[in-house]
Amino acid sequence: MSWVEWVSVVAAVLAVLALALAGVVFAQQRRQRADADVARAEAEEQAPVAPREGRLVAFVANPSKPDVPELRAAVYKAASERYLPEPLWLETTVEDPGVGQTRTALEGGADVVIAVGGDGTVRAVAEALAGTGVPMGLMPLGTGNLLARNLDIPLNDPIAAMAVALDGQDKPIDVGWLRVTKWESQMDDDIAEAADDMPADTDQPRDHVFLVIAGLGFDAQMVADTDEDLKAKVGWMAYFVSGARHLNGRRLRLRLKLDDEPTSTIRVRSLLIGNCGKLPGGITLLPDAVIDDGELDVAMIDTRGGIAGWAQLFGEVVLQGVGVRNDLPAKIGRIDHVRAKKVRLGAGGPEAVQVDGDVVGRATEIEARVDRQALVVRVPA
Repeated sequence: MSWVEWVSVVAAVLAVLALALAGVVFAQQRRQRADADVARAEAEEQAPVAPREGRLVAFVANPSKPDVPELRAAVYKAASERYLPEPLWLETTVEDPGVGQTRTALEGGADVVIAVGGDGTVRAVAEALAGTGVPMGLMPLGTGNLLARNLDIPLNDPIAAMAVALDGQDKPIDVGWLRVTKWESQMDDDIAEAADDMPADTDQPRDHVFLVIAGLGFDAQMVADTDEDLKAKVGWMAYFVSGARHLNGRRLRLRLKLDDEPTSTIRVRSLLIGNCGKLPGGITLLPDAVIDDGELDVAMIDTRGGIAGWAQLFGEVVLQGVGVRNDLPAKIGRIDHVRAKKVRLGAGGPEAVQVDGDVVGRATEIEARVDRQALVVRVPA
């Protein structure tokens, strides 16, 4: 066999071994979580949570998500059982995906605002709550549920997630902001547009909020090309189907500037800027990211050698998710990590950009910054 074939075989074997190791670790973590859930339930039975009387709770809900009417009834029941005032129930619209509704809740004196929906609803509520000190709760109903995954909030049990939002503890987290410096008029982000008074087609730079991860290149192309009907049927697995169609896409040549360091030129398939690193499917792209440290974690992803490079990259991602790093030189699939408070990127032409799984358009120049612990989120106690 040629050296390319040998490398392909080795990369495939590494990927299989990485998957096996990840499966073992995942099973152990699952058992530990199950034991912890049992212990927590027993503790709650022995020592019920004292009701927090007088709190006004607001729910900002995406009515396009399934079961929202039934959830509304459960919300009022839960508030009554906790001796809380009748909650505010505000539904998002096509024109305003949750920013204005959250501001209405704040004006009404809400003590906590709970986002009921997917990642877009979470971004919209966070946009309005950042810097206010009022906690955000999560009732995840979407496919990705990126922030909920990173904060260990129940994903498939909205009532359990609501209990966390009502009776959990407050945790300040960082907020990321992506700004398109060239060209904002090509962007289509309803959340950013609802947050200011500028025209939708302005070229004046505006901020696009993200709480988990923003990206340019392969990941944004994958998200943009994901079939919505398939996503509704198989969930996050639809992203992998879309990703397979872009494995042979071109590499990007980017200009990268971190903080006050000199600008460098890099060749990558994708560049990710993250606040925390857990993604659907048990994937951890940014293993060192800390959600409240005031820094952004940057991942530069690159592959060469066709499928062999992607196989090695997949093995790298799986291994780093369980704490194993491969520092061997001359890898044909690699993911390099750096950290910064401010990141500037320039591309040769318009490239797809995503924030927390929402594709917001195509940009030539972007920058990202972080506001340390600017948002308070209600998490499990």
